[in-house]
Amino acid sequence: EVQLQASGGGLVQPGGSLRLSCTASGLAFEDYTIGWFRQVPGKERERVTCLQMSDGNTFYAYSVQGRFTTSSDNAKHTVYLQMNSLKPEDTAVYYCAADRFFCPPEQEYDYWGRETLVTVSS
Repeated sequence: EVQLQASGGGLVQPGGSLRLSCTASGLAFEDYTIGWFRQVPGKERERVTCLQMSDGNTFYAYSVQGRFTTSSDNAKHTVYLQMNSLKPEDTAVYYCAADRFFCPPEQEYDYWGRETLVTVSS
Protein backbone atom coordinates (compact mmCIF):
# COMPACT_ATOMS: atom_id res chain seq x y z
CA GLU A 1 0.00 0.00 0.00
CA VAL A 2 1.35 3.40 -0.99
CA GLN A 3 1.31 6.04 1.70
CA LEU A 4 2.41 9.64 1.74
CA GLN A 5 2.71 11.26 5.15
CA ALA A 6 2.90 15.04 5.20
CA SER A 7 3.93 16.81 8.36
CA GLY A 8 5.50 19.97 9.70
CA GLY A 9 2.69 22.46 9.44
CA GLY A 10 1.93 24.94 12.17
CA LEU A 11 1.54 28.57 13.11
CA VAL A 12 4.31 30.97 12.18
CA GLN A 13 4.64 34.74 12.12
CA PRO A 14 5.04 36.63 8.85
CA GLY A 15 8.65 36.51 7.75
CA GLY A 16 9.22 33.24 9.55
CA SER A 17 10.09 29.78 8.26
CA LEU A 18 8.67 26.29 8.33
CA ARG A 19 9.79 23.02 6.86
CA LEU A 20 7.25 20.51 5.65
CA SER A 21 8.10 16.84 5.16
CA CYS A 22 6.50 14.24 2.94
CA THR A 23 7.55 10.67 3.64
CA ALA A 24 6.62 8.02 1.11
CA SER A 25 6.27 4.29 1.54
CA GLY A 26 5.16 1.47 -0.71
CA LEU A 27 6.57 2.89 -3.92
CA ALA A 28 9.87 3.02 -5.80
CA PHE A 29 10.75 6.46 -4.51
CA GLU A 30 13.46 7.19 -7.04
CA ASP A 31 11.02 6.66 -9.93
CA TYR A 32 8.62 9.35 -8.85
CA THR A 33 8.01 13.05 -8.82
CA ILE A 34 6.80 14.50 -5.55
CA GLY A 35 4.70 17.60 -5.82
CA TRP A 36 3.51 20.00 -3.15
CA PHE A 37 0.12 21.62 -3.48
CA ARG A 38 -1.82 24.01 -1.31
CA GLN A 39 -5.42 25.05 -0.99
CA VAL A 40 -7.24 27.87 0.67
CA PRO A 41 -10.92 27.29 1.46
CA GLY A 42 -13.05 28.47 -1.41
CA LYS A 43 -10.17 28.51 -3.87
CA GLU A 44 -8.71 26.01 -6.28
CA ARG A 45 -5.79 23.90 -5.22
CA GLU A 46 -2.50 25.45 -6.36
CA ARG A 47 0.61 23.59 -7.44
CA VAL A 48 3.55 24.88 -5.41
CA THR A 49 6.55 22.74 -6.35
CA CYS A 50 7.59 19.53 -8.08
CA LEU A 51 10.74 17.52 -7.54
CA GLN A 52 11.74 14.62 -9.74
CA MET A 53 13.76 12.11 -7.73
CA SER A 54 15.68 10.63 -10.66
CA ASP A 55 17.38 13.81 -11.84
CA GLY A 56 16.51 16.53 -9.33
CA ASN A 57 14.46 18.48 -11.84
CA THR A 58 12.26 21.03 -10.10
CA PHE A 59 9.36 23.37 -10.68
CA TYR A 60 8.32 26.29 -8.51
CA ALA A 61 5.18 28.35 -8.74
CA TYR A 62 5.90 32.01 -9.38
CA SER A 63 4.30 32.92 -6.06
CA VAL A 64 6.95 31.01 -4.09
CA GLN A 65 10.07 31.43 -6.23
CA GLY A 66 13.01 32.61 -4.18
CA ARG A 67 11.28 31.78 -0.89
CA PHE A 68 10.49 28.05 -1.02
CA THR A 69 12.91 25.23 -1.72
CA THR A 70 12.12 21.57 -2.27
CA SER A 71 14.70 18.87 -1.62
CA SER A 72 14.86 15.20 -0.81
CA ASP A 73 16.56 12.64 1.36
CA ASN A 74 16.27 9.56 -0.80
CA ALA A 75 17.52 7.28 1.95
CA LYS A 76 14.59 8.37 4.09
CA HIS A 77 12.11 8.46 1.18
CA THR A 78 11.32 11.98 2.24
CA VAL A 79 10.82 15.22 0.36
CA TYR A 80 11.06 18.54 2.13
CA LEU A 81 9.50 21.89 1.46
CA GLN A 82 11.53 24.61 3.13
CA MET A 83 9.41 27.73 3.33
CA ASN A 84 11.12 31.00 4.17
CA SER A 85 9.92 34.59 4.28
CA LEU A 86 6.41 33.36 4.83
CA LYS A 87 3.51 35.66 4.09
CA PRO A 88 -0.08 35.59 5.31
CA GLU A 89 -1.12 34.59 1.81
CA ASP A 90 0.87 31.38 2.20
CA THR A 91 -1.70 30.27 4.75
CA ALA A 92 -3.30 27.09 3.39
CA VAL A 93 -3.54 23.37 3.80
CA TYR A 94 -0.59 21.79 2.08
CA TYR A 95 -0.57 18.40 0.40
CA CYS A 96 2.09 16.25 -1.16
CA ALA A 97 1.44 13.95 -4.09
CA ALA A 98 3.40 11.43 -6.13
CA ASP A 99 3.43 10.52 -9.79
CA ARG A 100 5.79 8.77 -12.17
CA PHE A 101 5.82 11.71 -14.60
CA PHE A 102 7.42 15.06 -13.98
CA CYS A 103 4.98 17.67 -12.73
CA PRO A 104 1.81 16.36 -14.35
CA PRO A 105 -1.50 18.19 -14.06
CA GLU A 106 -3.01 17.90 -10.60
CA GLN A 107 -5.70 15.44 -11.61
CA GLU A 108 -3.13 12.99 -12.95
CA TYR A 109 -1.18 12.45 -9.75
CA ASP A 110 -1.35 8.82 -8.67
CA TYR A 111 -1.09 9.23 -4.92
CA TRP A 112 -1.96 11.92 -2.41
CA GLY A 113 -1.01 12.44 1.19
CA ARG A 114 -3.13 13.95 3.93
CA GLU A 115 -2.98 17.67 4.46
CA THR A 116 -0.91 19.65 6.86
CA LEU A 117 -2.06 23.13 7.84
CA VAL A 118 0.20 26.14 7.59
CA THR A 119 -0.97 29.36 9.20
CA VAL A 120 1.00 32.56 8.79
CA SER A 121 -0.26 35.17 11.19
CA SER A 122 0.96 37.60 13.79
